[in-house]
Amino acid sequence: MQENFAKKLSFPTRYIFIFFVLLAAVIGVVSWSTSQGSGQYTHYNNYVIFKHSFFHLIHYQDLYQLFPAENYDLYKYSPSFALWMSAFAWMPDLPGLIFFNLLNIIVLILAIRTLPLDRKRLNLLLLFIAIETLISLTSSQTNVLIAGLLILGWHFMEKDNPWLATLMIVLTFYIKIFGIAGLLICLMYPSRWKAAMATIVWLVVLGLMPLIVVSPAQLLFLYKSWGTLLGQDHGVSVGVSLYGWWHTWFGFEMNKQIFVLIGALLLCVPLVRYSNWAQPAFRLFILSSILIWVVIFNHKGESPTYILAMVGIAIWYFSQEQQSRLNTILILLALVFTSFSSTDIIFPYKLAVAYVEPYSVKAVFCSVIWVKMIIDLTLYKIASEEGYLDTGSLRVAN
Repeated sequence: MQENFAKKLSFPTRYIFIFFVLLAAVIGVVSWSTSQGSGQYTHYNNYVIFKHSFFHLIHYQDLYQLFPAENYDLYKYSPSFALWMSAFAWMPDLPGLIFFNLLNIIVLILAIRTLPLDRKRLNLLLLFIAIETLISLTSSQTNVLIAGLLILGWHFMEKDNPWLATLMIVLTFYIKIFGIAGLLICLMYPSRWKAAMATIVWLVVLGLMPLIVVSPAQLLFLYKSWGTLLGQDHGVSVGVSLYGWWHTWFGFEMNKQIFVLIGALLLCVPLVRYSNWAQPAFRLFILSSILIWVVIFNHKGESPTYILAMVGIAIWYFSQEQQSRLNTILILLALVFTSFSSTDIIFPYKLAVAYVEPYSVKAVFCSVIWVKMIIDLTLYKIASEEGYLDTGSLRVAN
């Protein structure tokens, strides 16, 4: 079914890339224009939080408290990310928001271009994630950027460049802490020890960057405040996640730290099939698994974070030499209940607000696919994919 449809997608992939870039810019304009005269707060509240975090940083304020005169939520990223927002903070909101969206989408596009898929598969992948990309960009968050950075981390490990690979992954950690799970990508490559050393260096260098504008005592205070916020945040939320799904549907209760630990162990189980690591498809599936895992096991998972999971699902599906009927059904169900469920395409908006997010509907088929992926990667040998993946530029790990 996929191949028949793919034959119709013979146009250059760059047209879809251009569409995504234009979409990012238009979303920025619409978010800004619809916020004019709408009251105290804007429709791009997350960007406002990010922007003002830089000014709070340089004025020695606690980043992790409410600033109700500016926005209606807490800043939950690192002090380093607040410093990096200096690239946008000096701009008026309209151009700043546009450039911020463009950064997100351009990094994702550059990352997707590195995937060893032919043009038709790449076109299908991009069309599959289009709705979820729109949802995430509309929220003015960083999830599109994180998806791109994690894919680039995988790409640079494939190119045997652990320094750039770990830079990409550590950047995600200082944006959203769950990105550190991307380090699993590095474990099975020959340069794993170089990657470990590079990770330590990048953690220190990027973590200390705010010393450019604050004192060591202030930076230590900010990291303690960040840690306190994250600890309190973890205790009161289940998010749109696997835990949230089981909790709201079945009354499931469990220590969340233990639940995440079990999920982390399951994430690592396929690595016991070391012989499969020589296959590029297997390494792509591990990347896919990580992209889904960081969302479904995230206690603060919400609708815009599902761009990561859907990118992971798309890579998993379109990297398969032949798709089974079951896998095709699962990916279509994920498209309907994860992407379409947050739009008016199938579900009326009131129904989506009342049921989709409160009952973690978006997590259901992403979680089912992830479990199937772990089972398949653990129990079945990955066949050689000669002639269907463009693996000429990739290194095979031994």
